Amino acid sequence: MTAVELLALAASTSLLAGWRLYLVTFVTGIAMRWGYVDLPQQLAALDVLANPWLIGLTGVAALFEFFADKIAWIDSAWDSIHTVVRPIGGALLSLAIVDAGDPAWQVGSFLLGGGAAFVAHAGKAGARAIVNASPEPFSNIAVSTAEDVATGGLLALAIANPVAAALIALILVLLSLWLVLAARRLVRRILPPVNRTPA
Repeated sequence: MTAVELLALAASTSLLAGWRLYLVTFVTGIAMRWGYVDLPQQLAALDVLANPWLIGLTGVAALFEFFADKIAWIDSAWDSIHTVVRPIGGALLSLAIVDAGDPAWQVGSFLLGGGAAFVAHAGKAGARAIVNASPEPFSNIAVSTAEDVATGGLLALAIANPVAAALIALILVLLSLWLVLAARRLVRRILPPVNRTPA
């Protein structure tokens, strides 16, 4: 892989970790274990993802997340907890993908990976907070299923063509930022303004 492809792969997986950290880790681990993903020397740190115990743990977590994400109140609680977990996971995935020999690249990839995962998570959580407020369950299930399909598709694309996946990831990051701002405007319209009186 070229340096551009490595950066693209790091950006894509970090973004996807902001949506479905356990699914990304599980699929990457299985692909590595079964030989679908041949790791170049600089990605040897990702070998830990192919550990059967880690594959099993992330598989169970991905399965739980799949169902938890379909139930509004569980999804909201899950997203609250994962506001910390997903950005750290995205940062660590990015750090493992980019060359660990250069401290500047280490810090940059860690910060950018964590930032991409956080922005993706914030956009997802913001949009889902609005969807979860709906009294009927069908919109929540539809949005969650769309996230599952998008994550799986982009992950497959990231493995096959990292640069194309990074371009799509960039578009999705911009969409996530727009969703965060749209959710903020909606909340401001719904909630009455707070009157602050001077003390």
